[in-house]
Amino acid sequence: MLLCLDVGNTHILGGVFRKNEIVTRFRYASHLLGTADQFGIFLINVLQTNKIEPHKITAAAICSVVPSYDFTIKHTLSLYFKLSLFILQAGVKTGLNIKYKNPNEVGADRIANAIAAVSAFPDKNIVIVDMGTATTLCAINRKKDYLGGAILPGMRLGMESLKNNTAKLMEVDIEIPTSCLGRTTRESIQTGLYYGQLGAIKEIITGFKQDAFQNESAMIIGTGGFSQLYKDKSLFDLILPDLVLQGLHKAYQYAEIK
Repeated sequence: MLLCLDVGNTHILGGVFRKNEIVTRFRYASHLLGTADQFGIFLINVLQTNKIEPHKITAAAICSVVPSYDFTIKHTLSLYFKLSLFILQAGVKTGLNIKYKNPNEVGADRIANAIAAVSAFPDKNIVIVDMGTATTLCAINRKKDYLGGAILPGMRLGMESLKNNTAKLMEVDIEIPTSCLGRTTRESIQTGLYYGQLGAIKEIITGFKQDAFQNESAMIIGTGGFSQLYKDKSLFDLILPDLVLQGLHKAYQYAEIK
C-alpha cells in the first residue's frame, strides 16, 4: 500500500492507496507537526483507526511546499515504517513538459495536480484552480505542456491580512454569503472575500483561454478546501478534492516504471 502526503502551509493532506484505489484520507494541521515521534504516533493511530495495518504500508510519496518540515517527515517515515520513499521534486520525470522560465520554481503540489489532471483528461486543455492557503491557477494544454499560471492570496490569508493590518476589522467565518450586499462589517468582509475570489478566478480563466489556449475550450477543475464553496456558481466543470493525492500516486507509478 502507498502512503501519500501533500505537505502544505496550513495542512498536511494524506491518503492511502491500495493499488489504484484510495482507501482512506486524513488531514493534519501543519503547525502541529512537532517531532518525528509526535507525527509518527499520529500516522500509526490514523491508520489503525481506519483498519489499516501500518506494516502494510510499503511505500510513501511526498510533495511539499514547506521545506522546513521535510526533514521531520522523512525522519518519521524512516523511524515508524519500513518503506521506499519517493519525493516529487525538480528533476523527477512526470510526463509533463514544464514551460516555466525556471521549472524549479513550480510547486510540487501544482505538479501533482497537473499529473492527475492530464491523466484523467488526456488531449484536453486544462485549467486547475487549487483553493487553499494560496489560490493557484495552472494552465496545461492538450500536448501536456505546463504553460504557467497565477497565484493569489487564498481566502483565509485575505481575511487574516484584513484582521492583522486594520484597527477595526475582525476575523470572520469563511462561508457563502447570503447576499452580495453586506449589511454589517462582518457580512461585508465575508462578501468581499467570497466574491473577490470568484471575480478574480473568472477573470484569470478568461485570460488563460485567450493567452494560453487561443480561445479554445478548456476543462476547468477545482480542488482544495475552499473550492466546495463555489460548487453552485458554474465556475468549475468539476471539483476533485483528491486531485493532489491522485497526482502523487500517478507520479510514484511513473517513477517505478522508469
